[in-house]
Formats: sequence, C-alpha cells, structure tokens
Amino acid sequence: MTHSPIILGVVGDSAAGKTTLTRGVAQVLGPENVTVICTDDYHRYDRKQRAEIGITALHPDCNHLDIIQQHLSLLSTGQPILKPIYNHSTGKFDPPEYIKPKKFVIVEGLLGYSTRGARDCYHVKVYLAPPEKLRAKWKVKRDTMKRGYTEAEVLKQMEKREADSDAFIRPQRKWADVVVSFYPYSSDINSSQLNVRLLLRPTIPHPDFLEILDQGSPSFQPAVRLGLDRDMGKPVDVLEIDSNATKAQVNELEIILCKEMPHLKDFCSLETHPDIGKLVGTTGELLQSYPLALTQLLISYHMIKATNIYL
Repeated sequence: MTHSPIILGVVGDSAAGKTTLTRGVAQVLGPENVTVICTDDYHRYDRKQRAEIGITALHPDCNHLDIIQQHLSLLSTGQPILKPIYNHSTGKFDPPEYIKPKKFVIVEGLLGYSTRGARDCYHVKVYLAPPEKLRAKWKVKRDTMKRGYTEAEVLKQMEKREADSDAFIRPQRKWADVVVSFYPYSSDINSSQLNVRLLLRPTIPHPDFLEILDQGSPSFQPAVRLGLDRDMGKPVDVLEIDSNATKAQVNELEIILCKEMPHLKDFCSLETHPDIGKLVGTTGELLQSYPLALTQLLISYHMIKATNIYL
C-alpha cells in the first residue's frame, strides 16, 4: 500500500536561504522520515545551453514545469518518481534518480508555485524574502565558495537575472502560507545577527500566538512581538523574533507552542534537536540563530499537525 506524504514547499530566489531553512526542518522531522527534492533538477537546459540561448534558469521556459507538476502529483499519492539531477558544480545533468516518497516531502526551489496543479499538492507553502542586499551577499558567498565563480561574475549574473526575478520569482510570494524574511539586527549588512519577520496568512491554522505570548513571561518583550500588517493587499499576522532573543525565551515559547498538541513535544523541541538554528557566519564560523530555530520549529509544527488534519 502507498501512503500520502505531507508536502512542504519552500520557494525563494537564488541564495535566499532555502537550503539552510529546510535542513533544520528535516532534522526536526527526522532525516529518515524526509525526502528532499530541489526543483533546480528540472531545468530544461544545462549551463552551456542557457548561455547559448540567452535564457536564465529563473525563466519558466527554462524549466520543465509540467514534469514538476506531474511528479508532485505522483508524490502526493505516495508513488515513486524518476527524478532528473542537475549538477551545480559541472552545470550539466547527471543520471536520474529513482525516489520513493517518505512520510514528509520537502520541495525547495525557484518556481515551485508556478502552476495551479503544483500548488494544490502542497500542505504547507513557505516563501523566503530576505532584503535584496542581504541575498546578494549570501549569493556571492555561496557561488564563489561552492560553485567556482568570481564575485564579479556573480554580480553580473544577478543583474542579468533581475528582470526574471521580478517577473517570475517574487510574484509567487502571494501563494505562501508563511513568508519568512530574515534581516540584519543592525544597519550593518555584514552582521551575522539576523532578526526574522514571519508573515502568517490565514490560509492554514496557525498557533494562537496572541494567547501564547500572553502565557509567556514578561521577558518575551520586546525580543518576541506579534502584530498586524498587510501584505500584497491582504491582512496578515506578523511574528517577529529578534536575534538577541535568548535560549530561555525561545525554549519557553516552544514549550507553550507544543502544549496544545502534547505528542509534538518530542518533535518541536530545541532540547531534542540542539543543532537546529545553526548557520555559517561571514568568516566561516558556526553560529546559533534562535530566530532561525524558531522558524524551523514553526514550519515543522505545521508539517506534523498536517498529518492529523489530512491523513
């Protein structure tokens, strides 16, 4: 018998932090329970062909959106797929991989919400929207350290891609249940200390953070704040966590968060998963970010809760 996995979408522009975010979510859910898929593997052309044609990897015409939709549909009913593999190191395609979906499937990439059929397959949809200056810094760092580009090449590539980012990537924000924006704690763009601003749309049932914060100690303020705003013309709840939030504050918050669903205790816990919230600093050092950890816990909470709602 096949099972129907819970599917999480994580969409954002190149180097927006998708892999860092999903790594922690997969750790909370248990790597043995998670299948991770990157939609970059569904590029229609390799790097050399894109250069010859004059098309960027962000353009829908450069991606097999129909196959992404087909594969998501198969995965959503527990069926296996033969997934292509795009090698970022060589810019070419490797042999495809046979994949059976596990209990949870995380789909990250650039164009995951581009079609209605694909969007209908997700149980939880997240969009990453860091400030562009911060994303540029992250992209330069990643592509120079891991993909062999020079800084000048990366910046030129970003300039070339800007029109497609604006036309095809950013509009997908409107489909997200949660919009995640990490931003510097200070005006220094090079600071490793990042706050997070979470826009919580009423498209899925979020925890009652107003009640949660009321239950918490006064020390929550001002490191953790709840407010109201509008995003793309629609009202949203806004949860903000500052980088100076302490481990004690975050632990208190996650205990209250999981109180309504006691069986989540072993999942939604910084104590159980001490490595979540980890990221690499500007000089290569390993840092602990409680805003990142709480974001990963919240998304994991939604994934685990969906197993009761949908199964």
